[in-house]
Amino acid sequence: MVNQALVARTPAKGWQARLQLGFAQSAGKTLLVKREHVGPLTVQRPFYPEGGVCHVYILHPPGGIVGGDDLTIGAKAAPHSHALITTPAAGKFYRSSGVQAVQTVQINIASGATMEWLPQETIIYEGAQLKSSVKVDLATDARFIGWEILSLGRPACAENFDYGLADLSWQIFCEGRPLLLERLHLDAKAFSARWGLQGYSACGTLFATPVGEKGFSAVQELIGDSKNRGVTRIENLLVCRALDTRSDRLRGFFEQVWAIVRPEALQRKACAPRIWAT
Repeated sequence: MVNQALVARTPAKGWQARLQLGFAQSAGKTLLVKREHVGPLTVQRPFYPEGGVCHVYILHPPGGIVGGDDLTIGAKAAPHSHALITTPAAGKFYRSSGVQAVQTVQINIASGATMEWLPQETIIYEGAQLKSSVKVDLATDARFIGWEILSLGRPACAENFDYGLADLSWQIFCEGRPLLLERLHLDAKAFSARWGLQGYSACGTLFATPVGEKGFSAVQELIGDSKNRGVTRIENLLVCRALDTRSDRLRGFFEQVWAIVRPEALQRKACAPRIWAT
């Protein structure tokens, strides 16, 4: 359902877009039971490459986000449903003259439900001004895997991140109790500093719950003595971080971590969305 009054874009406000998704279990299969959108955010039809799990691809037809754009995505998983959400291509935040772009994601996972938030990498162009937040609300026995993979500047074009600002936050709650509250403030100083990204153009974080000692140890073994890779566990929440000079290599590493923790956290072997291979 589209509200045409909000579809038009103006230079002052940019795109104002909203997408609300709802998933529910029916006869052993997760269905996309709610799909409401305003402006240029929508989804393709669901795919089922692994039986009852619903794979959904979020589409943003403009192809990139600029200053003044305001995008909100909401996703709710009803009891015992399982949805995997990804994107068909990398997201892009373009250079801004000073106006901020905003993206907000709200994920709610009910008792016995599972959701995977696995968008392809986000390219943040030099000079971009953006605020991005992800909030995840979990029931006690809900399951979740999510990641955020960032590429700052365009190293292939010798573009670093000498100016611009990315204000990024993640909040993960279980029954209203905070498991993780994290905010990342990336500007030129943080990009180059030894306490920051040290000039690495790609950075990312993967979250997974519930993960026990077995999965945690397996990820530690995968990392071994590799530099700029790390993993920790807060109760049953696994947090894996990485830096790299290439976002594709970083994503490849996270796909390996995902393949390790998914069987324990979600009781399913890894089944990569078809779109990742195109």
